[in-house]
Amino acid sequence: MTRILRAGRIVPALVSAAALTAPLISQAQQHQRDREIHDTDTLAWWHTTEALSNDGMEGRDTGSTAYQRAADYVANRFKAAGLAPAGENGGYFQSVPMHEVAVVPDGTSFTLLGANGAETPLKFLQQISISPTDELSPKLEGELTFRGYCGKDAMNEVAGKIVVCFGTQREGLPNGTARAANAREGKALGLINVDDPYFSIEPPRWPYAYARSVTLRASQATQPGQPANPGQPAKPQPAPLVGMRLSAEAFATLLAGTGQDAAALLKSGGAKQPLPNFEMPGKLRIQLHVTQRDVSSPNVIAKLAGTDATLKAEHVVIAAHLDGYGFGTPVDGDNLYNGTLDDAAYVALLIQAADDLKARRLKAPKRSILFIAFTGEEKGLLGSRWFVDHPTVAATTLVADVNLDQLRPLFPLNILTAEALGDTSLGETARAVAAPMHIEIRADAEPERNLLFRADQYPFLSIHVPAISFIFGYDPNTDAEKRYREWYQVRYHRPQDDLGQPMDFAAAAKFNTFFYRLVQTIANDAHRPAIYPASSFSANKH
Repeated sequence: MTRILRAGRIVPALVSAAALTAPLISQAQQHQRDREIHDTDTLAWWHTTEALSNDGMEGRDTGSTAYQRAADYVANRFKAAGLAPAGENGGYFQSVPMHEVAVVPDGTSFTLLGANGAETPLKFLQQISISPTDELSPKLEGELTFRGYCGKDAMNEVAGKIVVCFGTQREGLPNGTARAANAREGKALGLINVDDPYFSIEPPRWPYAYARSVTLRASQATQPGQPANPGQPAKPQPAPLVGMRLSAEAFATLLAGTGQDAAALLKSGGAKQPLPNFEMPGKLRIQLHVTQRDVSSPNVIAKLAGTDATLKAEHVVIAAHLDGYGFGTPVDGDNLYNGTLDDAAYVALLIQAADDLKARRLKAPKRSILFIAFTGEEKGLLGSRWFVDHPTVAATTLVADVNLDQLRPLFPLNILTAEALGDTSLGETARAVAAPMHIEIRADAEPERNLLFRADQYPFLSIHVPAISFIFGYDPNTDAEKRYREWYQVRYHRPQDDLGQPMDFAAAAKFNTFFYRLVQTIANDAHRPAIYPASSFSANKH
C-alpha cells in the first residue's frame, strides 16, 4: 500500500474520497488565510487553489489517477463557467501519449569500489541521481575520471569510463547538453555532473523527488532510429550515455584517495577558474531497477468565443500547467509534493478568469480566448509541445500565448520580469498595461537559468506564435530577493510548496488584475501581436 507521510505522520493513501479532499491546513488556519485576503475575487481564486492542491489531489503527477481527477475538476469548472469544449472529439480533453521510464529505489544502488577493495555506497536520490532512458542496462561498472568542465578538448582517452564534470550553468562554459555531447563523442560510458554549490541564483536541491523520465510516445513508424517512410534509411542514433548528477556534499566521497581537495575544486569551478584533469582510483558500480510503461495524460482545453465578427476567428491562448510531482522522496517527513504555486494557483487563475467573464465582472473580448491547462510540463513541456504539433484549432489562428508559471507572490508586486520581452510586441503591450498599475516590466537579468526555455511559452515561440510569461521581480540585496531565493531553496519542487506556505495576497491580487487587463488588451487590439524580425523566434530566421 502506498503511504503518505504528512507532518511527521504516516497515513494510508487508500482512504475515502471524502477524507482525501481534506485540505493540508487546519480549519483555523483556513479561516486565518481567508482573513488575509481582502477581496472576493482573490478569495475565490485561493479557494480554487486549495481545491487543486490539497492532499486529495495527491500532487497531480502526470499520467496518474490523481492527475485525471484534477483534469476532471478543471473541465467541470470550465463547463460551469460557460466555456465551450475545445479538445478532441467535442470534449474538453486532448489526450497526450507518453512513455515513462523510472529507476526504482528498491533494488537500485551506487557503490564506489576503492583501489583497496573498500566499498562505499552513495545514497540514491539523496547524493546521486540518474536520468532514466530506454537504453539503461541494469548493471554498469566503470572507471572514474575527472575532466573539469568537460569541454571537447578534455575528452581524450575516456572511452568506457565514467566522466566526472563540474556541472556549471555559467555563461561561457560548456552547458549540460555540450558536456553530454562531448562525453558521447569520446565514447564514455557515463557522465556525472557535480553540483555547483556557488550557483546561488538557483541553488542545487536535494533530495530528488524520484528518478523518472517521461517522453512523448511516437508512433511505431517514427520511433527513434526507424525510418519515417518505407525505403528511407534509419537515422543514426547517438551512443547511449548514462547521465548522472552528484551532490557537492558527496563529491569529497568520490575523490577519496585522489589527493584532490573537493572544496577547493568546487570553489574554483564556482569562480570559473581553470580545473585539472585527473584519473580517479577505483570504480563506480551501478545496479538499477528500471521500470517502463506507456501512459496517457490529457491537456484540458476550453474556448470563449470572441464578440467581434472578424477577430473572433483568432485565438489568444492563456495557459498554465496542471501537473505536479505527486509522491516522492520525503523532505522533513513529508513525501507529497502538492505543487501549490507550481502551478495549481495559476490553473486556478484561468478558472477565475472564466468565472469572472461569465459573471460579467470582465467584459467579453473581441478575439476568442483558448483556456489550456497543460499536462507534463514538469516532464519536459510535453503537453504544450504536443498541442503546438497537434493544435485543436487552426494553428494560423493562434495570435498570442500568455503563460502562467514561475510566479511567486511572496512580496509586494512592483516589478515583473518578462520572458521573451524583447522578442515580440507583447512586451510593449505588457508595459502599457503595467505602467498605470505602478509595475515595472524588466527583462530577465538571469538568462543562465534558461527560464524562457523551461516553461510552456517556449513551444509557442518555436512555431512563431508571440508568447510571454512573467516572474515576480526584485532589486538586488532586498528583502524581496531574500524571500525569492529562500523559496527556491526550501520549496521549489519540494513538498513544502503547499497551502501553508507564506503568501502576499495583496501582491497576488495585483498580479491577477494585471493578467486580466493584459489578456483583454491583447484580445481587443485591432493589431495582431507580432514577433520582431530580429528575434531568433522570427519565421524569417528559420
